[in-house]
Amino acid sequence: MRPSSIGRRGLIALLLSLITTPLLGQAVSSKQTVGVPMHDGKKLATDIYLPVGQGKFPVILVRTPYNKIGVEGFGLDGVKRGYAVVVQDTRGRWASEGENLPFIGDGWWEGHQDGADTLEWLVRQTWCNGKIGTWGGSALGITQLGMAGTGTKLVAAQQIVVGSPNFYPYLTFPGGVFKKAMIEDWLAATKHEANATQLWIAHPTFDAFWKQFDLNSRWGKVNTPAVHLGGWYDIFGQGTIDSFVGYQTKGGAGARGKQFLVMGPWTHGVLQNKAGELTFPNGNRPPHQVSDTWVWFDYRLKGIQNAFADMPAVTYYVMGDTSDAKAPGNVWRTADAWPPMPTKATPLYFAQEKKLMLSRPKQAANFTYAYDPANPTPTAGGPQLTLPPGAVEQGKVESRSDVLVFTSETLAEPLEVTGRVTAKLWVSSAAPDTDFTVKLCDVYPDGRSYNLCEGILRARFRKGFDREVFLKAGEIVPIEIDLWSTSVIFNKGHRLRVQVASSSFPGYDPNPNTGAGFRANAEKRATQNTLYTGSKHPSHLLLPVPFQEKETN
Repeated sequence: MRPSSIGRRGLIALLLSLITTPLLGQAVSSKQTVGVPMHDGKKLATDIYLPVGQGKFPVILVRTPYNKIGVEGFGLDGVKRGYAVVVQDTRGRWASEGENLPFIGDGWWEGHQDGADTLEWLVRQTWCNGKIGTWGGSALGITQLGMAGTGTKLVAAQQIVVGSPNFYPYLTFPGGVFKKAMIEDWLAATKHEANATQLWIAHPTFDAFWKQFDLNSRWGKVNTPAVHLGGWYDIFGQGTIDSFVGYQTKGGAGARGKQFLVMGPWTHGVLQNKAGELTFPNGNRPPHQVSDTWVWFDYRLKGIQNAFADMPAVTYYVMGDTSDAKAPGNVWRTADAWPPMPTKATPLYFAQEKKLMLSRPKQAANFTYAYDPANPTPTAGGPQLTLPPGAVEQGKVESRSDVLVFTSETLAEPLEVTGRVTAKLWVSSAAPDTDFTVKLCDVYPDGRSYNLCEGILRARFRKGFDREVFLKAGEIVPIEIDLWSTSVIFNKGHRLRVQVASSSFPGYDPNPNTGAGFRANAEKRATQNTLYTGSKHPSHLLLPVPFQEKETN
């Protein structure tokens, strides 16, 4: 295991920390384990926690690949509050029957619809009153999204914590680049079948295999109100936003207009105020009980009129200068929709002398650097799972010769950026294929540089992730890189900084620059990559800068 990894035991502890709650010592009238039959005859091991006393109860269903016993604390807490809690090992995991492949039975794909089958079984139980909620984070959030995509109308509420509605761009191949450390470490730590890794890496394009995990094509079938919790530095940060927007604006009648989004300054562990090396004031305290699991389920499953009756749809944290108590930002805001306010797509241009400018430069300047896959740029923070995530000081990365560093003038006034950030670059390479990475950073007055958001693109996928178009040596081509979303106020006296490079290892699999198929052989070649600027090739970032709409009479 690589030294920078948190290790397999650490990974399992991290994942379980997302889904477990303290045991509260509540008596349970019964706890039993049953095998719930699926359509194909396989039985999934399921723990049932029932409250003391007879009768019918609202039910909370949890489906987990991490061993159902790890959710016992949640089950005991639920019965204390008057809920029946049902916790199930997903297909092939722990005590459940079936093939042990990740998420293979959790959605709508042909052959298995284990979530929907379990719901049908639940409503037939004498102790179920017909009000069913689902809960969980990370993989447990993914199982909920897959269940919603089946079109079921049996779920009255979901709380989805750091989940992903689309595997290819958020889980396995963001920008068409294999997310090496996260996927390899996770599959090894969770002990899926040995061929699981090979199954995933056999599909480096967005093909039919990945489309069976893509909820984007099925929003209209979703019929469930939900709370979506995510973080600016989370591995599924953009996925959480996309899930909220998809449910809220494109969902079926049971989902549309009934969603809540919470975005905090978090990595994959939510409700914390520390993300990497920075601590964000009150970052672990969203307002108005919007993150409280039981307040949400009481509202949806018991009909209790509580804070959710008047809750704004969106609650988000605006990051700021963490070393200045008087700096703008570091606050929670609410809004009725996402994006939360009108913004102007403001270009930030790359220019001569490695400057960032708001005005389009007239004079051209080209910047060439050597990229060697045998000596890749190291990963430093960001949306990682088994590597140190979050905000990390970038000095060591920015001092490398294979990283282009562009910096703005010192800000005379604070500048807010809230929304999705995109890079539009003009580039060339001596190789038939290579990668380009872009990272937006906040530079403090003392010179410390902290990453905010980032993106990567494999050049062969610049015209779509379902096709491969290779480069011609020296040919200048436009590319667009998605840096996902953020919300931050750059304080007065700070500077904006953008890094451009061609690797981030071991977070992402280095491009060998050969043009060969993904991991087809071990050959690697060093190459020269060039970024172009000026009026003809105006490489820039597009920043979503809020503005006040003028009122019209």
